[in-house]
Amino acid sequence: MDKWECPCGYVYDPEEGDIENGVEPGTPWEKVPEDWVCPKCGAEKEYFEKLD
Repeated sequence: MDKWECPCGYVYDPEEGDIENGVEPGTPWEKVPEDWVCPKCGAEKEYFEKLD
């Protein structure tokens, strides 16, 4: 599964999810809720870029 990076440097890793904010491990980026924001800086999903 693809990882996604926030401009602040936080990387969303689907294998880890974001348990503290309700995203279970194994959740692909496409299934992360649209109202989820970066746990580090609060940026919205639209600002994340896919890592190669």
